[in-house]
Amino acid sequence: MSDKPRKPRRQTLLYVVRREQLTPHMVRLVLGGEGFRDIEFKEDTDQYIKVLFTDPSLGLEPPYDMDALREQLPPEQMPATRTYTIRHIDREAEQIWVDFVVHGDDGLAGPWAAHAEPGEKVCFFGPGSGYSPRPEADWHLLAGDAAALPAIASSLEAMGPDSEGLALIEVHGEAEQQPIAAPAGVEVRWLHRGGDFAPETTLLAAAIEEVELPQGDVQVFVHGERAQMKTIRRHLVKERGLSRRGLSISAYWAHGRKEQEFQAEKRTPAGQIEED
Repeated sequence: MSDKPRKPRRQTLLYVVRREQLTPHMVRLVLGGEGFRDIEFKEDTDQYIKVLFTDPSLGLEPPYDMDALREQLPPEQMPATRTYTIRHIDREAEQIWVDFVVHGDDGLAGPWAAHAEPGEKVCFFGPGSGYSPRPEADWHLLAGDAAALPAIASSLEAMGPDSEGLALIEVHGEAEQQPIAAPAGVEVRWLHRGGDFAPETTLLAAAIEEVELPQGDVQVFVHGERAQMKTIRRHLVKERGLSRRGLSISAYWAHGRKEQEFQAEKRTPAGQIEED
């Protein structure tokens, strides 16, 4: 085993410039600062960052020396990470937009974002990336719930004017819809649950089963609740016969699981999307 020290992961420190209430359950934070110039952006449209959150009572100041903190703190007091897609990069203003789903006091990042004030520090790893619409694809299927909306919107807005496809976005209701500048050949279809997510009310998997997929090169991006992603992947691969290489299917969260539980299960059979 090598004794070479592990290279620290790059942390970026930005500040809240402003907070915008986009819809009843979606808050946008515009982040800026000198740290913007050091961000190594990717070419993909689904660029995600891992925002670091700490217990305010500890008085920790970012950026964090993670190795030192591991020696000083018990695991439950270490900075926690939450993953969010960069909705938009404003290179001229040197700012990024990050959208947060908010459900009252539930969760860690949502309640914080709902009350974040200008000047607050935001420290994060990344961005990482893993998906971008291929210009040569014949047709695009993008689908997800509110957590996937920023990535879907960013991808649609980056597509060429001649792109064709369908975007299915499941949200609480009409008040959660947002304007998206999609190509004329890509239909944006909103699915209204009429309430909070529940296995009995979700519409996404059933809507995908009704989609008529054309022949040719179909690129798929579907992200959202874990159990739904398993169902959708099984349908697209085993029943529709789509190649796994053309699929980007991932879970952003899991119904009935706290974020810590969801993250801990990712490496277990229960947390896997692929079944074979």
